[in-house]
Amino acid sequence: MKRSLNEIEATAKRAARGAGYSWGLAEEASKATRWLCQNGHDGVAALAVLLDKDLAGSGDHRPHAAGETWRGARDLCPLMTGAFLSDCARRLRTAPVEMERVAVPLFILPFAANAAAELTCCLTVEMDGHVAETDGDILLCPDMLPDLAEQIRVRARETISSRRPRSAQMCPDPDSWDRLAVLAHRTYAPATRESRLLGAGAGLSDND
Repeated sequence: MKRSLNEIEATAKRAARGAGYSWGLAEEASKATRWLCQNGHDGVAALAVLLDKDLAGSGDHRPHAAGETWRGARDLCPLMTGAFLSDCARRLRTAPVEMERVAVPLFILPFAANAAAELTCCLTVEMDGHVAETDGDILLCPDMLPDLAEQIRVRARETISSRRPRSAQMCPDPDSWDRLAVLAHRTYAPATRESRLLGAGAGLSDND
């Protein structure tokens, strides 16, 4: 079934929050998911894989910069690492950034796009031999990426090599969509007597 980008973004945000991320990181996840879908990748499926890894609740998955290499005590969360990359975009003007053991590396790319837009340049992201490019708007990326990248290298270049059309909707993997819907449901408050009375319909009365 086709889903609009607005629907995908809203569901992704609630799913990430339901999986334990802060509302701030959940919003970053939703924007990243939307951007991936807009650029021809199933961000919904990628987010479902990421949320199943349960990386939200531990600081072990946050990046720590050691020179030009970013590491974590355990596999890096791409949302936390991507947000750090966006914050540190200016350092890419002088040197590449390297990261070790990043889960679901596809999610690094929307944050690389943010950095590219800020720097008004193109960024190349090398992931265990796979190469992606973005100028902040357009993404060129292989269709299949691993669920874990042992090493990622982000560097600046002048222009992107080519362009591809963008999409306003997509057909996400149904199982992945259902998984996000289950997590998103955790963010909804349970119905109370008062909320039912304020809602549409007969409420607690029976008019038949």
